[in-house]
Amino acid sequence: MLKRVFRLLSCLAAALASGCALVPPEPVVTGPLTAQPPVHAAMPAAEPNGSIYQPTAYGNYPLFEDRRPRNVGDIVTVVIQEKTNAAKNVQTTTNRTGSSSLGWDGVPAFLPSSLGDKQNFDVEGGNAMDGKGSTRADNTFSGTLTTTVVGVLPNGNLQIAGDKQIAINRGSEHLRFSGVVDPRSITGSNTVSSTQVADARIEFRSKGVMDEVQTMGWLQRFFLNISPF
Repeated sequence: MLKRVFRLLSCLAAALASGCALVPPEPVVTGPLTAQPPVHAAMPAAEPNGSIYQPTAYGNYPLFEDRRPRNVGDIVTVVIQEKTNAAKNVQTTTNRTGSSSLGWDGVPAFLPSSLGDKQNFDVEGGNAMDGKGSTRADNTFSGTLTTTVVGVLPNGNLQIAGDKQIAINRGSEHLRFSGVVDPRSITGSNTVSSTQVADARIEFRSKGVMDEVQTMGWLQRFFLNISPF
């Protein structure tokens, strides 16, 4: 009976240990993903002066002002065009040789007479090493994501963030983006390239069958954690 309880406890401990290995990956994009509506006092009523433009009305822009985003809650479309290439080659070659010799051509009188030609020796040694290594990485990421302005810095730069989630059958994918953009980099159609966004953070993750097939089983993770090799 005790053996069965011990085996059960061992299985539970193994399951708990493997459960600790099920740590989800740390998110790359942190912070708010959309602008929160500000809390303002009630807007004063528009004056009935017959003017088409009412500065107190929400969504009105000055007559000679473009529609580029500049306030919290405005929309910015980010065109993701990320492409990175990196390569590194390493080659090391070393060569070292050494030699030593000792010969007794003549033995002084105060030394033992046994010292002579039999004690002569020659030593030679060599050491050579040749090492080579190379690595290469190519990454391409393209897409489009519409974000919102979540903050405005004192110098006028915009903090943008956005999230897109797509669920198809039993699988889902989400794309998240955040960064800081200069309003002057935004085109007239409210688009900006991701290469012009500072502190850009891009995250693309999936959940479902495609994600499960890439996940190691709990028992395999358990033996991998305790394996010394």
